[in-house]
Amino acid sequence: MTGTETAMTGLGRKGDHVRGDDQPGDDLHGEQTRALAERVACLDEAREVGGDRLDPAVAQRVEVVVDRVRERLALGVDHTIVALLGGTGSGKSSLFNAVCGLDFADVGVKRPTTSQVTACVWGSGGEALLDWLGVAADRRIERESLLDGDTEAPLRGLVLLDLPDHDSIEPAHREVVDRLLPMADLLVWVVDPQKYADDALHSGYLRHLVGHEGAMAVVLNQVDTVPPEMRHELVADVSRLLVEDGLTGVPVRAASARTGEGVPELRDRLAAVVSRRSVAAERAGAEVNDAAVLLAGQVADREPGPAQLDVTEVVDVLAEAAGLPAIADAVGAVVRGGASRVPTFGAVQADTVELARSAWWERVARMVPGRWQDALRDAVATTERLRGDVDEALASVTVVARRPLLATWALALSALLGVVALLTGSIAVGVDLVSLGSGDGWAWPVAITTAVLGALLAVGTVATRRLLARRRSERVLEDGRAALEGVAAAGLRDPAAQVLGEHRQVRELVRRATAA
Repeated sequence: MTGTETAMTGLGRKGDHVRGDDQPGDDLHGEQTRALAERVACLDEAREVGGDRLDPAVAQRVEVVVDRVRERLALGVDHTIVALLGGTGSGKSSLFNAVCGLDFADVGVKRPTTSQVTACVWGSGGEALLDWLGVAADRRIERESLLDGDTEAPLRGLVLLDLPDHDSIEPAHREVVDRLLPMADLLVWVVDPQKYADDALHSGYLRHLVGHEGAMAVVLNQVDTVPPEMRHELVADVSRLLVEDGLTGVPVRAASARTGEGVPELRDRLAAVVSRRSVAAERAGAEVNDAAVLLAGQVADREPGPAQLDVTEVVDVLAEAAGLPAIADAVGAVVRGGASRVPTFGAVQADTVELARSAWWERVARMVPGRWQDALRDAVATTERLRGDVDEALASVTVVARRPLLATWALALSALLGVVALLTGSIAVGVDLVSLGSGDGWAWPVAITTAVLGALLAVGTVATRRLLARRRSERVLEDGRAALEGVAAAGLRDPAAQVLGEHRQVRELVRRATAA
């Protein structure tokens, strides 16, 4: 493929010719530039937050895009670049002056061919952009002034370029054309009634622009040299040649730079192009989108929720392995008086810890891509650390296992009352036998009263001890599970939540970097 073909097929892609380090004026940084800058910032932050959780090749490509787009954004993407192209004698420079309303470009006998790029900028702040385009300082002019009022406002933001003649015998002139073509938002091909069918134009350029018809227009200039009745036929013939080149829908307009015919219509077309999003913005936006798609492939659509991060099952396994339920039951038995000692917590086996840890990790990690899974594995505690933390946590659990003193005394008192009731009852029976039922009967009330009091006290004491036993058993169980949950949370849930939080941050940044 020739250099010209490469330049042509590159239309619609970002150019590679960046020149100068000048900082652009504020007028360059319009809404499109600011919006793209925010998206690039999101892209860059996502890359930094993702770190080694992202594929290195993807991260490198995103970094390249970020640097390249930022370099272009430093010039601004709110200007619209329109290039006038044509062959020798087409009147391209005259048309440039007619559109600008200024006699700036060299025309006619001053210089038979355009050898340098000439630029007219509507508005201010285009210096850095023109440096990037390679326009010499003495070949630039700023169009708007206070004398214009609002007449030039529709073209504000337009950078109109008068390029060298594409059919020049100087290779350097053609190189300038080939370099600047991919940077333009609109290519306006200026032809004349004598040379509009020139093969150098059609085979050298136009046929390589198939697919870019929306960024092209053709102006048949110098129609004032043609009888009015022939102009329509000439325009139709130019359109026919374009169709033969494979280009459909390219507008063809008749104009005369000398008489001004067709110039207002051309200015209206340029104003419509200015109102659209610039090609620079489209290219930069497309690059950011492509990079965002790459990063989106590095994260999942969502993160594990609270249900997946819950460590209850881990606590259940560790509690059972440590004998926590049995110890809690033993505490209750001691308080009730059914046992005299409480066993100690058993050492949790490494295999048990590893099984609990692995089951929990797999449930969480399966929802994120591979590198994030590795990050989760590295972030959570190892089996050995979890095992040590479990032993340490259980050692700090207070196990209160003694019979309540008050309940013991109350039970002894109930027994004493029972003895009193028994003795009193015996006395009452003896009195009744001796007196043949004629005694005053004081013993029976005392016997019955003490018996009832003793029974009530015994029942109450037993119920109280059972209540205390249940509470202390539950307290040991709760304290033990709380200690184990603290270990599981600190070793598993919390570090995993931090990694997943960064995953969520990357995902959200990528979403913000992607165009709606």
